[in-house]
Amino acid sequence: MKTSIVTTRLSSVAALALILAVSGVTPALSAQAVPECSMSVTLADWGENSTGDIDVASGASCQIPVGIRGTVTDSSISQKPSYGKLKKIDATTFEYRAKAKYKGSDTFAIKATGKGPKASGTSVITVHATIK
Repeated sequence: MKTSIVTTRLSSVAALALILAVSGVTPALSAQAVPECSMSVTLADWGENSTGDIDVASGASCQIPVGIRGTVTDSSISQKPSYGKLKKIDATTFEYRAKAKYKGSDTFAIKATGKGPKASGTSVITVHATIK
């Protein structure tokens, strides 16, 4: 009896895999993770503002972590980009997507509040993007 149940379940899984393959549907598990932006930044302590630079390909996206030491308690977009889209993933991560077919520069800012080993407060991280 156990053998027939296992065979039936395996047949159902195989049938589902065949249906997905024929229909062109890709399972969510194979979705690619968005890479972290290659960033050049000097981060200050909480309560001090920072600036950074990223490079991203036209139409591509990358994630920007809030990298100030300590704990991030809240964050938001304080300046939207002009030539791309910025999306908050969670309190410590944002995703920037450069506009397709655009090459040039873009600027945006992230406001974050937190507490670190030496200070606490709100910081604005201004990011200058070079879109290639």
